[in-house]
Amino acid sequence: MQAIDPEHRPLFERLHGLVLAVAPDAEVELSYNMPAYRMGGRRVNMGAWKHGVSIYGFDKPAGAAFTDRHPGLRAGKGTIRIRPRDATAITDDELRELFRASLGV
Repeated sequence: MQAIDPEHRPLFERLHGLVLAVAPDAEVELSYNMPAYRMGGRRVNMGAWKHGVSIYGFDKPAGAAFTDRHPGLRAGKGTIRIRPRDATAITDDELRELFRASLGV
C-alpha cells in the first residue's frame, strides 16, 4: 500500500474497508502485485493506478447492475474503473452489494 498515490489512498482504503466489512473472513493476498480478496473459490482484485482504483473479478450480474447505474465506470469487459471524483456519487451500499455478490457472502 505504500506505493498508492496519496490522492487515491482514501478511495483505496474505502474500498478495502468495505470488502472486509462484508467479508471479514476473506483471505487477502497479492495477485499480479494487486490485493486479491478470496472467499472460497471466488476472488475480487483491486489495483491502484494513475486514474484511481480498478476492480476486477467481480460477479457479472452484480457488476452489470452497478455499471448500468454508473456507465462511465465500465472500462472493458471485466473492469470497473473508479476515479476519486466518481466515488462521491457511489454509495457504500452499492459497493457492499457488488462485493457481497462477488465474494458469495
